[in-house]
Amino acid sequence: MTEENDNNEVEKPPIGIAPPVAKEDFDESQEEEEEVAEQPVPQRLHEGHAQSVEEDVFAEFSEPEEDEYEAADDDFDFVEHYDAEVEVAHEDLLPENTAVSALNCAFVGFGGGGGKLAKAFLDLGFNKTLLINTTAKDQPEGVDPKHLVVIPDADGVAKDISYGRSVFESNSTVVEDALRTKLGKVDWLFVLAGGGGGTGSSSPVLHDVFKRYLKSVQGEGEVFYIVTWPSSQEGLNATISNNALSLANEIIDYPHIILDNERQMSFLRGKVGVLDLLPTANKAFAKLFHQILKLANEQSPIQSFDSKDLERCLRTPKKTFLGSTIITNPRVGNLGATIFQNCMKKSPCVKPTGKPKTGTMLFVISPEMANDPEVSKHLDAAISYVGGRTETLFSGIYIRKNVPGLIAILAMGGLN
Repeated sequence: MTEENDNNEVEKPPIGIAPPVAKEDFDESQEEEEEVAEQPVPQRLHEGHAQSVEEDVFAEFSEPEEDEYEAADDDFDFVEHYDAEVEVAHEDLLPENTAVSALNCAFVGFGGGGGKLAKAFLDLGFNKTLLINTTAKDQPEGVDPKHLVVIPDADGVAKDISYGRSVFESNSTVVEDALRTKLGKVDWLFVLAGGGGGTGSSSPVLHDVFKRYLKSVQGEGEVFYIVTWPSSQEGLNATISNNALSLANEIIDYPHIILDNERQMSFLRGKVGVLDLLPTANKAFAKLFHQILKLANEQSPIQSFDSKDLERCLRTPKKTFLGSTIITNPRVGNLGATIFQNCMKKSPCVKPTGKPKTGTMLFVISPEMANDPEVSKHLDAAISYVGGRTETLFSGIYIRKNVPGLIAILAMGGLN
């Protein structure tokens, strides 16, 4: 309280100092504040809970809290863009292969001989197969036209390699377009040709076209040639013999197989008629080759020959040799030598020379053989025997019921 002087005047406080507040004034002010504080703030219901109007007003101007781990919807949409598979879609695209294979592959046969061999693979379920010829008059029966490609304005090349090369060089775009639109994306391209004829013997001139096609569809494999060598009787014709030699020399550094028509027919003479000799031989080889592609796709409880092993063998430059045999009694001694010699003798391929860069030994055995310790010992010895004759050996052992004996398949690559 302020003090009064003798003249009953109220003494003023010094300048800059607030006048004192009477106690009763302070009490009244505090009561007013408490009354205001006790008044409820207006509320409204928001998202299932009460929210003050004051909070709602300021919420409009405040920034929402961000979760540091939350990603925007389009932050990672680029992944789908780059991860999209390359699709080649065309109305002429052939259906996918139904034949089981460790490789995504296609077969292309050139000329009469190559076309007939290609048909054997088509019959097995390799639907991505083309038969390319310079004439429509030399096509195997029973082939859907969608698998046929005829080079225009040629009508054959009359066993003239020079003319055949000229025809293919002039129509390389026709071949390349057929590969892209009909085969789509594959990794491996197997080119089949008959040695001796003009069309098949001219096909290696398209090697750059084959490579460019695989590159354009992002194929990860190679071009592999499978060609035939004339029989003894066919080889008496100098033109046929020279054409076959020209074909063999052109593919000498590429991965390839040379089938010996004379050896193939010698296995079949007396068993089938003359009209069925080559069709039966083609079918037998196609089944042999398919079995290798098929086993490489299968997991074995004993030992597997996988797709990477297969690709390593097929990529090996120069010549590859294939052979097979059946051993009715696998418990005999010296099994490795017996298998090796039988595969060499009972092969459709030209006899190999030199030491191979890669080797593959595949066995198909029965469940009883798999449980026989004696057979197991002989199999190990056989694998070692073949392995000593190659720089790198791959092997696989598979089990099948009702097999007629121990089935052995031998492949050797990188031969001269």
